[in-house]
Amino acid sequence: MADASRGAAASDDKVMALRYAGKCRLCGRPIPARVKAVYERSRKTVRCLDCDAPGVGPKPSSYEPPAALAGGLTQGATAAPPEPVLAQPPPEAPGEKVYVHGQAGGSARAEFERRHKKREDKVRQAHPKIGGFLLAITDDPQATAAWGKGASGEEVLGRRMNKAAGPLLRVLHDRRVPGTRSNIDHIAVAPTGVWVIDAKKYQGRPALRVEGGLFSPRAEKLMVGRRDCAKLVDSVLRQVEIVKAALAAAGETAPVWGALCFVNADWPLLGGAITTRGVRALWWDKLLSALRQPGDLDADAVGRVAQRLAEALPAY
Repeated sequence: MADASRGAAASDDKVMALRYAGKCRLCGRPIPARVKAVYERSRKTVRCLDCDAPGVGPKPSSYEPPAALAGGLTQGATAAPPEPVLAQPPPEAPGEKVYVHGQAGGSARAEFERRHKKREDKVRQAHPKIGGFLLAITDDPQATAAWGKGASGEEVLGRRMNKAAGPLLRVLHDRRVPGTRSNIDHIAVAPTGVWVIDAKKYQGRPALRVEGGLFSPRAEKLMVGRRDCAKLVDSVLRQVEIVKAALAAAGETAPVWGALCFVNADWPLLGGAITTRGVRALWWDKLLSALRQPGDLDADAVGRVAQRLAEALPAY
């Protein structure tokens, strides 16, 4: 039965060198990064080549799903299913250090590909003879393209964060908020505390517009070009509260900061950072500088807090 199931999904399977360390879905054996394995596209899991060999059955698995978020962060939340092994490295073993948890932009990229394929299938079914031509001369709807652009921004920032990661900078990408369909793009744990980071690939000059004053309440509005980004600030503030609750539920104490990183904006040569309502809007160099500032958390504390958050807020 297992062989039949495997054969049915064979079209979605691909032998490839893994970009991230994973764990075989069948036998539970760890598979290091850059080692060839079978990527199960429909499941977003992997299996080792030994289990894929004809006539070889799966070995007993020692995998245990991550602990659910304790303390009732979201009413009615249920235990999260086992995480995709490509998106979430296994917990640290003695002598092993994991500095990066999750795959940046994974859920946004998957949603873009789902919408793109749905449109492609619809066009080809409606126009069997000229469907390919129509797809070649037309673009995806704006709502679909936005998912691809969002994924690209997260991936750009994710690569930079991964390169900077180390004992004093642990990074978590694409974290699921249990009990909801929401996600947090990036979380960085550094000596200064926990950074909740939303990545955006907006074009234009970031600026802070101040309205009101003498006879009306003063209000700050973050702009990128002509785009009003006030809702982005609101979203980061909500994510900061979620991370604070997750830390409290895990019995950890650390400062939590919010940041918006505009990876494609027209930042000036001088400056490159804006603070509004406690959220910092900045470009990558300024963010990296903030992450590398000295603080109260040592390497052990950084690693412990990152592991607690990886368990409480699982990867998509």
